Amino acid sequence: MKQIFKKILAISMTFVLLFSTMSFTINDYYCGGNLVDSSIFPKDDFCDTTMQMPVSMHDEDCTIKADTCCNIVVKIVEGQNELKSNFSKLNFEQQQFIALFTYSYINLFEGFDTTIIPFRNYLPPIVGKDITVLYQTFLI
Repeated sequence: MKQIFKKILAISMTFVLLFSTMSFTINDYYCGGNLVDSSIFPKDDFCDTTMQMPVSMHDEDCTIKADTCCNIVVKIVEGQNELKSNFSKLNFEQQQFIALFTYSYINLFEGFDTTIIPFRNYLPPIVGKDITVLYQTFLI
């Protein structure tokens, strides 16, 4: 059971690492000032194939103006490039807090000995006479 949890944890950590370092772009297509489409993969001929402009936006010779047709806004989502944290950027109080938190967290789960013998260092009393025989008190 423990091995299964370790494998699940390892797989989930690899996905977290993969998605935190992945970069992608989002393309927003605006036609006439309205959002028409959003996509991750760019479309080359979006304005020509999808948008039919009304007659009022045409010129005298029936050509569409470039300004009124389409506007593409590109949003870039960058992933994490540096995977190792640099602790030199932290000030002294933050470094001290991290060190004390780590020390207390490690000592929190420190285990105890399973065989604690409280009388290990004490000797039993010296018996000079057998008391049960002397007083003749026997358990039956």
